[in-house]
Amino acid sequence: MQKTILLGLLLMLSSISLTIAQGTFTLSSSTIGGQATVQEEFNGFGCTGKNQSPQLSWNNAPEGTKSFAITMYDPDAPTGSGWWHWIVFDIPNDVNEIIKNAGALEAMLTPEGAIQSITNYGTYGYGGPCPPEGHGIHQYIITVHALKVESLGLDKDTNPAVVGYYLWNNTIEKASIITYYER
Repeated sequence: MQKTILLGLLLMLSSISLTIAQGTFTLSSSTIGGQATVQEEFNGFGCTGKNQSPQLSWNNAPEGTKSFAITMYDPDAPTGSGWWHWIVFDIPNDVNEIIKNAGALEAMLTPEGAIQSITNYGTYGYGGPCPPEGHGIHQYIITVHALKVESLGLDKDTNPAVVGYYLWNNTIEKASIITYYER
């Protein structure tokens, strides 16, 4: 009898845990996993990749979300301050997916009104992984930010650190994927 009650309680608790986990703000991708590939790698700075941004989708945005932003950041870059690879903001709150290669400005695949600002490469849109040869494995943190404002009030020329400051001040919740790359 006690085993039956204990088993019932364990099943109930695991069901509650699964329900709670399913309701969290979550970022996923059908094109990138634990390791970035030549598909995502930058084409420049000595790298010869295809520089295609990954497909990203998110669900369970928190209540009060008025827009989204996406960032891709390498904290392992040998700069003393990391490296911003991709910054997209002012994504409307009714959007929950960015398709593959949306980071290519000429493709015009981001939602209307979204701004892809300047990266640490000095270019706009997506700039994929390109760690220095022999520097070891770098981590790339891709994050979707649920924001409490419809617009950050910034433009495409805003410095990545300034965009980061505005994101920090306006993020309700965020969800991330971490991928790794080495040359």
